[in-house]
Amino acid sequence: MQVHISPSMRRITISTTPGFLDPMKMKGAARYLSYRCLFWTMLLLVFLLPFVFITSALVTLEGANKCSSIGCFGRKLGPRLTWRRHISPKASDQYSVLLAPASRTAVDLPESVEALVEEARKKQYDMPTLLIQLKAMVEANEERVRAAKLQEALYRHYASSGVPKGLHCLALRLTVEYSSNARARQDLPSPDLAPRLTDPGLHHLVLATDNVLAASVVVTSTVHNAAEPEKIVFHVITDKKTYAAMHAWFSLNPLSPAIVEVKGVHEFEWLTRDNVPVLEAMETSQDIKWYYHGNHAAGTNISQYSPTILAAYLQARSPKYISIMNHLRIYLPELFPELEKVVFLDDDVVVQKDLSPLWEMDLHGKVNGAVETCHGDDAWVMSKTFRNYFNFSHPIVAKTFDPDKCAWAYGMNVFDLRAWRQADITRVYHYWQKQNLQLNLTLWRLGTLPPALIAFDGNVHPIPPQWHMLGLGYNTKSSLEATKQAAVIHYNGQAKPWLDIAFPHLRPFWSKYVNYSNEFIRQCNILDRP
Repeated sequence: MQVHISPSMRRITISTTPGFLDPMKMKGAARYLSYRCLFWTMLLLVFLLPFVFITSALVTLEGANKCSSIGCFGRKLGPRLTWRRHISPKASDQYSVLLAPASRTAVDLPESVEALVEEARKKQYDMPTLLIQLKAMVEANEERVRAAKLQEALYRHYASSGVPKGLHCLALRLTVEYSSNARARQDLPSPDLAPRLTDPGLHHLVLATDNVLAASVVVTSTVHNAAEPEKIVFHVITDKKTYAAMHAWFSLNPLSPAIVEVKGVHEFEWLTRDNVPVLEAMETSQDIKWYYHGNHAAGTNISQYSPTILAAYLQARSPKYISIMNHLRIYLPELFPELEKVVFLDDDVVVQKDLSPLWEMDLHGKVNGAVETCHGDDAWVMSKTFRNYFNFSHPIVAKTFDPDKCAWAYGMNVFDLRAWRQADITRVYHYWQKQNLQLNLTLWRLGTLPPALIAFDGNVHPIPPQWHMLGLGYNTKSSLEATKQAAVIHYNGQAKPWLDIAFPHLRPFWSKYVNYSNEFIRQCNILDRP
């Protein structure tokens, strides 16, 4: 093609290559264009406009998929579209390339921003390419963080489910002491104090646990902070394998003037499989055994969960939820037929104030005095309703319960045993446990609280939240000031204070009641961690 311009700038002649088209002439003037030029312009637009329309449609559709117009357009046309490398986009277009998917794997990416800058300098990246590489690095790092959090949730679950070596050692050494030392086998309490075990005028507390160290902290903290320790009567219930160790500990470490009784589950003759449906289910249902004792990671794609949801899922499969020790509280009227009112404590609590006002508290005819967990200053811990514990996609649950009904806390409860026997709470508990077992655990998954929420429904008297503070075993942001002021603090969750995974700033509230100078604790290398 040749272009000829006249000296006066009044004529422009464009000649095509010979044999293709006849020479064409375009005339341009200050005030007019030739009809031939107008003809060729219109002809060019006829062919160009459909192409522009189709291109705009493609860009718009691909923009809906969060793809940059330049990148998507280039991929549609293929490698022949080389001009896009030399475009200088506007500032807003430069950042739009971040919407394009990363093209490099995490293995190929630079390990730091400095390395990326050095690579960009050597390879002379333009701005869009640099932004895409930076986006790929951010995505890869986010995925690494998420994978690490999921792995942490899995490891924390395993750590919380096991027995630390020091606690195992303590139980073994105390068992040996029980068999060889008559003082470790002495009666608890002494025969002259035995009548006080059924005296309704005293303050009776019940603790069910197989953890000797945890039991010692609960009892010690309660007696230490009691205004009238001579009125304290502790009923400690444990399983058969821990009975000797538990008995030896409290025999060798008396807390006079308080009274401590140690009873083994095996000593309650009526507590058999035929009388307790929970025991029958544990012994006969292989599905339940596998669910709670099997490999919790097998057949589960843990990557589909968020770290928080995974932690809750694994905690719901803790074997403790089918342990008879965890269900004993529902049999309190049968375990202590002579008693009228008791305070039940979990083994992961610390008592920081005098609890005697609880026995004087009027429950207004209700069975259970408990702290409600659907409202409070801590929006994370104190936000539990029935929706959090039951499967409301199941028709039985949906038509029977209110998802917004307030839940309440197990772990520090005042039980009126007279009202309990009249309300027949235990029978309702058994009925719903049986329903859930027959429906393959589809009504709820998490342990003993859901059936208790049903059994005690309409029989709960709310008590002030200062009596029972929850969440110290899973909420690292628990208020230290609120912790100091609470009467009972509860390390519910995975981070138990006797485990290595406990929160360091919350452990001292528990460890202050451990006698680290005790010979058995020293021999088992149980240390006060900072």
